[in-house]
Amino acid sequence: MSEPRPGFELPLRFFAAFRAAVDAVHDDLARAGHPHLRPMHGFVFQAIGTRGTTAVELGARLGVTKQAAGKTIAALERQGYVERAPNPADARRKAVRLTAAGRDVLDRSAAAFDRVRSEWADRLGPDRLAALEADLADLAPGELLRLDAPGWFGPDR
Repeated sequence: MSEPRPGFELPLRFFAAFRAAVDAVHDDLARAGHPHLRPMHGFVFQAIGTRGTTAVELGARLGVTKQAAGKTIAALERQGYVERAPNPADARRKAVRLTAAGRDVLDRSAAAFDRVRSEWADRLGPDRLAALEADLADLAPGELLRLDAPGWFGPDR
């Protein structure tokens, strides 16, 4: 039996695997004409979703200020990934929606993550990957995706 590794190494290995998957997806996106997107944009697109949101809601979902969310929205709007429109629920606020290009990124990202998962299944074997996924679900129960993860890197609240 091998000697146990230090405890801090486990989350770093998880992060390295996460990073490898995300980097592979971004390589696919770059080849598909989206070279300037960064991993943070994926969190933003997921937080906007197919129904749209407001800058205030986006900031809350991402764990950033309304101003930071507004800057991100403005940058993505200039790049053609989001658009602002009148908010039918509140005329004082603008709705933020993904454009066709933003929806294309979500579709291509989903396909790229499926490709990465398939490659991992080829590398580890489908049974080992399924066991790993089951173990991770057991270790991290509850909500699958926490959109406030980028807030971990911001100031304490």
